[in-house]
Amino acid sequence: MLFVLPLLISTLSLGYVDESPVDFNRDIRPILSENCFYCHGQDGNKRKADLRLDQKESAFKSGAIVPKDVAKSELVKRIHSDKAVELMPPAKSNRRLSAEQKKLLERWINQGGEYSSHWAFVAPVRPTVPTVKNKSWVRNPIDAFVLAKLETVGLAPSPEADKFTLIKRLSIDLTGLPPTPKEVDDFIADKSEKAYESLVDRLLASKHYGERMALGWLDAARYADSNGFQQDGDT
Repeated sequence: MLFVLPLLISTLSLGYVDESPVDFNRDIRPILSENCFYCHGQDGNKRKADLRLDQKESAFKSGAIVPKDVAKSELVKRIHSDKAVELMPPAKSNRRLSAEQKKLLERWINQGGEYSSHWAFVAPVRPTVPTVKNKSWVRNPIDAFVLAKLETVGLAPSPEADKFTLIKRLSIDLTGLPPTPKEVDDFIADKSEKAYESLVDRLLASKHYGERMALGWLDAARYADSNGFQQDGDT
C-alpha cells in the first residue's frame, strides 16, 4: 500500500492540466512583445511575411493563431519546430521561449486566443464596494476592499497602531526622517478627531516631503552636487 500511494499521486500529477484563465495583457503580451513584435509588429519597415501578431485580425487571418485549435495554429508549429528555417523566434535572434512560455501560448489559443487592449487604453471602471461583516472597521471604501479580502481568507485586521507608532511610520514614509521628540509629544497630546489628518497634511506640506519624492528621480538621473571631472567648490 505504501508503494501504491506514491505511484497513484504521481499518476494524478502527470494528468493534471492547468485550465486557469490566461490573461492576454499579463501573460501573453509580454511574451509576444519580447520575442515576436520586432519582426511581426507595427513597424512596417521591419515586418516579416506581412504578419502582425500585435493585431488580432492579422494573427487570425494569417492562420498564425486559430482560436481553440492548437494543432492548426502556425505559431505553435513554429515555436516547436526542429527546423532552423521554421523555428520562431529564429536562431539568429538569440531568443528562446521557455517551456512555460510555450505552454502559456498553447493554453491561450485553446481558450480562444482573445486579445485585450493595452491597459493604458482601457477606460477605468469604478468597482462596486464590497459588503463586509465588520462594518464598524470600515472608515472609507478602500478599507472595505481590504477587509473583504481578509474575511474571504478568514483573517482579522491587525490592531490599530498607537500614536507613537503612527507618527513614526508617517514621518519616515513621507519625509524619510524620524519625527522629533517635540513632534511626537505634540501629536500624542492632540486629542482632536482630526489629529491624524492634520499630521498627514503637515507632513505633505513639508519641504522634506518634496525632497523625499524627488530623490528617486535624482537617483535615476545620476544627479550629484559635483562636476565629476573638475575640482568642486565648497558646498
